[in-house]
Amino acid sequence: MMGIGGGIAIVVAAFAVIFLTLYRPWQSTWGATREEITAVMPGDDVVAAPIFNATRGVTVNAPPEAIWPWLVQIGFGRAGWYSYDLLDNLGRNSAERIFPDLQHVAIGDLIPLGPGSESGLRVKAFEPNRWMLWWDRRIQGTTWAWALDQMPDGRTRLVTRVRARPSWRHPTTAAWLVLTEVADFPMMRKCLLGIKGRAELTIPPRAVDVTSTSRA
Repeated sequence: MMGIGGGIAIVVAAFAVIFLTLYRPWQSTWGATREEITAVMPGDDVVAAPIFNATRGVTVNAPPEAIWPWLVQIGFGRAGWYSYDLLDNLGRNSAERIFPDLQHVAIGDLIPLGPGSESGLRVKAFEPNRWMLWWDRRIQGTTWAWALDQMPDGRTRLVTRVRARPSWRHPTTAAWLVLTEVADFPMMRKCLLGIKGRAELTIPPRAVDVTSTSRA
């Protein structure tokens, strides 16, 4: 008869197989097309052979110029993350409007992920209305890229990619990786949809052709 330990081992093994073969590939490419997943994005050359590599995307019924302001002002203690505010913004509601005083962006600016003067990523490079790249400049182990690709009908593909290769010598790496694998996707999905909803409400009617079927 199989003992309790053997039963637990089977459950853990089954969970690992399902996670690695089904859930992880799906959540790490949610909403992205095959071309977007394989395309080169800003920052790919910064983090080689990442442990965590996720490309997600959503179609926004708005031009890049209507999306960029929402992206520029993002961050903890700023406009929020347009996601689950109780978890990522200490319960403060994410912004529902554009703040002119948060529209300036410069290389080296901190994008706050949470409380603390250095808790976040820095702007490494950007091209207004086209793309922005954040990174962890201290260990160069994480990049977060955003791209705005306008479609022929005026809509925009909003694509984001996170690449990370933290040092295994750091005592918190294992915990960070587990937390990222579990929490990154639901937060990122909500964030993308939050940007999409806000941008679509701030453009004039008929600014884009929305008769086509939207991707993701």
